[in-house]
Amino acid sequence: MFSCKLSHEAELRPLIYDDVEDLFELTNSNCNYLKVWLPWVNDNMTIEDTRCFIESTFIQASKDNGFQAAIWFESKLVGIIGHHAVNRSHQSTSLGYWLGEEFQGRGLMTLACREFTRYSIEVMKMNRVEIKCAVGNFKSRAIPERLGYKMEGTLRAVEKLSKGFVDHVVYSMLASDWESMKSL
Repeated sequence: MFSCKLSHEAELRPLIYDDVEDLFELTNSNCNYLKVWLPWVNDNMTIEDTRCFIESTFIQASKDNGFQAAIWFESKLVGIIGHHAVNRSHQSTSLGYWLGEEFQGRGLMTLACREFTRYSIEVMKMNRVEIKCAVGNFKSRAIPERLGYKMEGTLRAVEKLSKGFVDHVVYSMLASDWESMKSL
């Protein structure tokens, strides 16, 4: 399973059943913050819902359809990053991520996204990695922009959130872009 040190204090680890209470507490305590941008939050109301999510990550990995990882900082589970799906025929995938509000502004998600991008391109041999963010979610959009992803355009009314439909900005990193950036 994938795991990686991001910094002296931060790492990515695969989710395990023992994480269910920490993940539920993090999600539950950040519910109002997260549901502004993430439609699944209202479907994660019980510890059993969190257990089912962790189980789904095992199934995803066993089907070679990407994987999810827990972001740990100072020995605390602080967020999740993972693949939405992997298209082997087209060598493409997309990333999704979230971080507890109190852990933002430390560069943790940028480090995690950089590592997931590297792994997707160099190890999984993806040609294309996408990140889609709601137009108004400036904190989330800053991550692909910092990492050198190219903004490709906007998908109109693509996701229904509690406040209604939102547009998404589509960012991509191609393997050729990644190789060019590594030489800088």
